[in-house]
Amino acid sequence: MELIGHGFVQAFQMLISGDPELLRVILLTLRVSGTATLISLLIGVPVGFLLSGKRFFGRRLFISIVNTGLGLPPVVAGLTVSILFWRSGPLGNLRLLYTPTAMVIAQALIATPVVAGLTIAGLQQIPPKLKNQLYALGASQWQIFILLLREARFAILAAVMAGFGSVISEVGASMMVGGNILGDTRVLTTATVMEVSKGNFDVAIALSLVLMLFTYGITLILTLIQQRRSPA
Repeated sequence: MELIGHGFVQAFQMLISGDPELLRVILLTLRVSGTATLISLLIGVPVGFLLSGKRFFGRRLFISIVNTGLGLPPVVAGLTVSILFWRSGPLGNLRLLYTPTAMVIAQALIATPVVAGLTIAGLQQIPPKLKNQLYALGASQWQIFILLLREARFAILAAVMAGFGSVISEVGASMMVGGNILGDTRVLTTATVMEVSKGNFDVAIALSLVLMLFTYGITLILTLIQQRRSPA
């Protein structure tokens, strides 16, 4: 209990004092995970819309692949990105391994199936008659896309929260493709693992508390947006 209490105290002191290393790690964490979530949203929502709509050959196969991706182990995503950007890999000449960009790519690979899968589930809850009525009224494909997303906005915001939560708490892929380099690729999760390996449990607890605080804060904002009701 004393160790946990000391971790709380140290976390508070680090935040109040504006520890430069902690601030650097926090900003990189938010930048990497936020960018990865945005990319997953830009890819996952259109993919979810496509797979939830018209029937076509292989549709169920693609949906099953997306659903399998919901449980994609982060180390598999990390391994995939590592192989692609390794020196002798197909994209090795880009020299992106052990950079924040590689971390963004790995995290986007993890979050995209989550966003796509939950988007599919949300859009499939919309009555098919609504879409038929929109077609009958002469709505374009783009207008139908926007209107259906509006109807499924609560499910899509849940998808964003789930996608963000899956990447900001991820550590395996970040370690594999980022290397936990001080001042360059060190984020809150990898920093916590490093402090545990060094036996600095009080610092690890402090970093974990900061991570939970920021995760809760961002999720709270998204939840308030999701649960907000338009005036009658």
